[in-house]
Amino acid sequence: MRARLLDAALMLGASRGMEAITIDNVISEAQVARGSFYKYFATPAELVQALAVELSDELIRAMHPLVEPLADPAARVAIGIRTALLLAKAYPALGSFMVRAGWPAMERTHGFFTLVAVDIRKGIRSGRFAARHAEVALNLVAGTVVGAMHSVTQKRMPRDFPEQTALAVLRGLGLPEQEAAKLVAQPVQLPAISEGSILSRLMQSRETQ
Repeated sequence: MRARLLDAALMLGASRGMEAITIDNVISEAQVARGSFYKYFATPAELVQALAVELSDELIRAMHPLVEPLADPAARVAIGIRTALLLAKAYPALGSFMVRAGWPAMERTHGFFTLVAVDIRKGIRSGRFAARHAEVALNLVAGTVVGAMHSVTQKRMPRDFPEQTALAVLRGLGLPEQEAAKLVAQPVQLPAISEGSILSRLMQSRETQ
């Protein structure tokens, strides 16, 4: 039942926009009783946040195979940021949900903490990143990406916006400008998305519109 509610919210958000995710619309789309909604969620905002967290977790885990072969944590961060923003640009509904992911009020089992945070800590321990505390670096990465996703879903941004965002983060982490520029110029590819995942459903809904 919870999955049906999440899927209904996903379809509404992708086809009609975030403002369409109301209790009446969700229960109509999911074909469930109002009581079923309240069994899992108190408000539409709570439903959207739950869906956003799952989407963002799937996105990070889908991107992980792309960065896993890279030994340099700075290269991993650069690829991750650019890939996430390219996907948000291609699928605006994804960006809208990601902005509502509720970070940093997410469980520590979320991919951001179990995967991205590992790269951040490695970068700090090795001296690659200048931040003295991992939480500072995590705030820099997550806060900048969420803000950038909001920008790409709300207005037309320059073509190199993902690269400029990644460059700003790497510079904030302490990399020299020339080295950071080389890292953000590396080619990227979009990740393979697992069939049947929430992320794949969102993308398929966009393709059928």
